[in-house]
Amino acid sequence: MDIGVAVPFSHRTEVEYIAGAVSMIESLGFTSLWVPEHVLFFPEYESKYPYSGDGRIPGEPNGILDPFTALTFVAAHTKTLRLGTGICLVPQRQPVYTAKMVADLDYLSGGRFEFGIGIGWLKEEFDSLQMSFRDRAKRCDEYLRAMQALWTEELASFKGETVQFENCYFNPKPVQDPYPPIFFGGESNAALDRVARLGNGWYGYNLDPNGAREGLAALDAKLEAAGRSKDSVKRYVGPGGLRITPDLAKQYAELGFDQLILPLFATNLDDLERRATRLLEVTAA
Repeated sequence: MDIGVAVPFSHRTEVEYIAGAVSMIESLGFTSLWVPEHVLFFPEYESKYPYSGDGRIPGEPNGILDPFTALTFVAAHTKTLRLGTGICLVPQRQPVYTAKMVADLDYLSGGRFEFGIGIGWLKEEFDSLQMSFRDRAKRCDEYLRAMQALWTEELASFKGETVQFENCYFNPKPVQDPYPPIFFGGESNAALDRVARLGNGWYGYNLDPNGAREGLAALDAKLEAAGRSKDSVKRYVGPGGLRITPDLAKQYAELGFDQLILPLFATNLDDLERRATRLLEVTAA
């Protein structure tokens, strides 16, 4: 089982620290680095964050770097580290521009990008962007199909309910063939349906071993119903608020997860090296 890290970079993160941190993460042997997305935060909101008991985002953040901008910077300071959005809020973004950012990042990184997708939970953010929250799942499917056309067709055309274009040049194409692997986040029945229909991978989050086992069984059933093999989909997991221990890491591995993505926070490079080394020791035990 590979080990990746999830690292949020914000306006409080020194640029020199980011460059040093990602170089260190790569040199220590981590497989991947994942960054989140929110373009807006709010001091008060009615939406419920699904991974905390009180419905609030842990840490009460008020800003993070755009994931594609951050990962392009990371790509320039690394050589082998895989780069992931964990996750990109596809239905609140203009899809042609998102397709462009994905393709350009994959091109500039030499084919190291993994496209983690989610439909979002923060209604206030959608409302502020004048994007419909209610039909976000349907729109996510359409946006993805439009992006796939842009990534794979020499002269791209697409006609959907909310996206239309015809005979367009779109370059560069992604380095990875036919495009970067698409990982859907989410643990709901609908999220697993999206994996089975459209995904190359599943990124489960905040799942203890029992929840992870149930999620994998449900995913396998949906893949079978869709006529797809189990091996056609990668399985990643993030422990979320669960404290990682050697036993927990071993159970994830025994369940068949391909990668464990761990949160990594630090205040300076010495602290980062200490925390990152400890994560590797715990997961290797």
